[in-house]
Amino acid sequence: MTVVTLGVHIVDVLARPVEALPEGQDTHLLEQIRVTAAGAAAGTAVDLAALGVPVASVGAVGDDELGDLLLMIMKRRGVDVTGVVRRAGEQTAASILPIRLDGGRPSFHVPGANLGLSPADVDRGRVVGAAAVHLGGMDVTWGLHDPGFLALLDEARAAGAIVTMDPLSNMPDLLRAANVFLPHVDYLLPNEEQALAMSGATGVEEAAVALLRQGPKAVLVTMGEEGSLVATASGLTRVPALDVPVVDTTGCGDAYCAGFVAGLVDGGDVVEAARLGAAVAARVAGGLGSDAGLGEAAGLRASSGGEDPESSERL
Repeated sequence: MTVVTLGVHIVDVLARPVEALPEGQDTHLLEQIRVTAAGAAAGTAVDLAALGVPVASVGAVGDDELGDLLLMIMKRRGVDVTGVVRRAGEQTAASILPIRLDGGRPSFHVPGANLGLSPADVDRGRVVGAAAVHLGGMDVTWGLHDPGFLALLDEARAAGAIVTMDPLSNMPDLLRAANVFLPHVDYLLPNEEQALAMSGATGVEEAAVALLRQGPKAVLVTMGEEGSLVATASGLTRVPALDVPVVDTTGCGDAYCAGFVAGLVDGGDVVEAARLGAAVAARVAGGLGSDAGLGEAAGLRASSGGEDPESSERL
């Protein structure tokens, strides 16, 4: 069965290493420039395909050259993009990311066609028939804050689908509005800043527990080099990040989500799936772009993240 990634689709143009923007008409020579499929739905879809998971993506892009490019990249990576609609006269969402020497990633961004995604764009049969539905960026796809779409998620869950959700922005008002989805998802995967904003808590453990009470089976808070915190009804578990040289942090959250979803559809428990998420994120952090290092990634699934289970710490 196919995993469906539903939500934000972005073209990323990345350059590294960038120490400063050139003044005037100056030119700085760089080591790399790449164009990748990104965004909380498209980036996760590409990573799932690299892991060998059948995946289809649902979203909206413009009827422009960037949209052509994004769909071409996704198809070449093995993603079914027939569920991505084209918006006449709109721009495909895009970001320009100058990557610093330490892997940091300031960005210039155009939201584009993502803002107009609506329930009418979503094929019910594709969602209800999925093994898992990954919601990417529901905090910025306001048209999906709709009772009919929430009912569709419930229908998919009743049919056996796993529903996961990963926010996109760091804007508190948008993130808090996305709480409407929590009773309708199984697993929430925010980063630390997002978890604090969504919960109103002052600490990550308090935030995870508060979000768990709103409906999901588990909340997984990613914390960069500090790993991730997994909150379930059984308690809290820390899953460490892998120690790797960081080139670029772009797409690490999407990679974690892809590994986590792959682990779940393979039958792993939530902590095993989180370890696989950490392993996939580590691969991506070692290169430029949201799909870096995943050329031979399918083998990661067999190793359940390649970590000793004892490395996870129950709190």
